[in-house]
Amino acid sequence: QVQLVESGGGLVQAGGSLRLSCVRSGRTFRNYNMGWFRQAPGKEREFVATIRWSGGFTVYADSVKGRFTISRDNAKNTVYLQMNSLKPEDTAVYYCAAGSSVRRQVAGESDYWGQGTQVTVSS
Repeated sequence: QVQLVESGGGLVQAGGSLRLSCVRSGRTFRNYNMGWFRQAPGKEREFVATIRWSGGFTVYADSVKGRFTISRDNAKNTVYLQMNSLKPEDTAVYYCAAGSSVRRQVAGESDYWGQGTQVTVSS
């Protein structure tokens, strides 16, 4: 079993920054690709970013490319999402996820999910 706990969400003005963290416990962290997803009110959950277990390969949604950065620290079993130049349309519940397939994560699916952390960007 894999447990994921997100933190770092909050309220920020447009143009501001936040850093989300996700701590993983359970099975070996290193073997999982880690991703971030988000779900805005009234919308379906969408892929944001993913990072391969080795840390050397990342994929971003077009909507966040150049503004968000995903990274991981395997020694701390933690994955991060640095969000800069935030926009009101980034407002959503952000979920951390662990999975064996980068391709599935880009398609919006994963094996294990956290409970989510709220990010609200005011205009």
